[in-house]
Amino acid sequence: MRHILLATAVLAAPALAKPDADTKAWLAHTAELSSDAMEGRDAGSPGHARAIDLVERWFKAAKLQPAGENGTYRQTVPLHEVTVTAACMRVVAPDGSAAPLKFLHDITPRPATDLPATLSGPMRFAGYCSTAEAGPELKGKIAVCYGSRRAGRANAAERLAAVTAAGAVALLAIDDVGFTVEAPRWPDAYARAVAHEGTALPGDVPGGLPQFRLNGAALERLMAGTGRLAATLLTEATYHRDLEAFDLPGRFAAKLTTVQRRFTSQQVIGLLPGTDKSKAGEVMLLGAHIDGYGFGEPVNGDGLYNGTLDDAGYVALLARLAERRRGKGFARPVLFAAWTAEEKGLLGARWWLQHPTLPKEQLVGVINLDQLRPLFPLKALTLHGLGQNTLADTAKSVAESLKIEIRPDREPERNLIRRVDSWPFMEVGIPAVNFVFAYNPRTEEERIYRDWYQRRYHRPQDDISTPMDLDAARDFNRFFYMLVETSANGAAKPVMKAPTAP
Repeated sequence: MRHILLATAVLAAPALAKPDADTKAWLAHTAELSSDAMEGRDAGSPGHARAIDLVERWFKAAKLQPAGENGTYRQTVPLHEVTVTAACMRVVAPDGSAAPLKFLHDITPRPATDLPATLSGPMRFAGYCSTAEAGPELKGKIAVCYGSRRAGRANAAERLAAVTAAGAVALLAIDDVGFTVEAPRWPDAYARAVAHEGTALPGDVPGGLPQFRLNGAALERLMAGTGRLAATLLTEATYHRDLEAFDLPGRFAAKLTTVQRRFTSQQVIGLLPGTDKSKAGEVMLLGAHIDGYGFGEPVNGDGLYNGTLDDAGYVALLARLAERRRGKGFARPVLFAAWTAEEKGLLGARWWLQHPTLPKEQLVGVINLDQLRPLFPLKALTLHGLGQNTLADTAKSVAESLKIEIRPDREPERNLIRRVDSWPFMEVGIPAVNFVFAYNPRTEEERIYRDWYQRRYHRPQDDISTPMDLDAARDFNRFFYMLVETSANGAAKPVMKAPTAP
């Protein structure tokens, strides 16, 4: 069990410098918000509701005004979901023997409302499943595709379109084990898909095929009877070579149990009014997501996904800024938002844009806090939004004044810019920024980051025991405070400079 008392242990660790009072307060908020009592803050769960209560108390105590619905601090987001609660999947060889594939460890079905209860059929490997590779031989078969994430090969949407057009009855996508900048990780926490009430789930494609994600380590069982072909295929794909299509000797069989439900989840929104009447219609928005993964498949015996740095620490930072101001406004109004359901597809931020609690035309800038990992000294930040708007220019200027280098995204293939709550605002042309701690290749900082990603990101191990660099946390927090003050007090409001990339 990981309780808030662990924060004291983190602070007392001899390898860490003694933090200042503000960083201590930030860490205490982070520990409380990601404690076991909050049960991982899964959207719509009792633990999430307790976290909402806690942040609302923080906002009230800091003298933020309610800026949610009906004069409250809250906005309710209606959601629906489908969950694969049980799955029995196996490969049946021509002699009748069967090799099981473990649910969430070897293979995960993509949830969809029309996911069949049973599925069985012959398999054909079709390389990367481009249009050229997915020929008529796939008709009536289960397509097995190498799920490349690299330029020059079919992407997920293109694979699905190609095998559907070829007449396949299902799609098994093998993880891109060669994509080392963000290596595949198992187990999956669960197999759930969530969407706004009244809208389609991500897996609900009209006439869409059942889809499965396959662990590369399980490919040998899927391809039983082909000798060392599975290992050869993974090696060839890692080097991005062309892959030949062929029929597999076994049949894939699955029995799936799904459950659907409708529920609501809340987000917390508070307003720090501005002091300059001429800027009353120029609102700055500060956001971070309050939700996490909740309970999921255990990793090393732990099934509670606390979400300390993703993203409790940065909801805590919003609260610390509000507490530091104690109702004392900047020139522009500042809206504080603890979004829900980010982990389910940026659903809270998107809902606010569709149902704004103040005129969204008043938003002039968005500073989002996510993907931040204070694990090593803060020397550089990747800035999403760089070159697109003047808010990013302001962020660059503030960072450089603090001797922090600002960089463009050097790993765009990870698509990080579209995976956080600033993206919906960028899509509609509102200046927005988001930050990632940056590192140089082949350095100790990169090793630390890759290790954190592999062992803790979206896992139960993202908890308060994470070895943080509290000086780095302090330095980022100071940068954030200065950026908010500079942009909220600036003479000119942030504006777009270039269209956001599609």
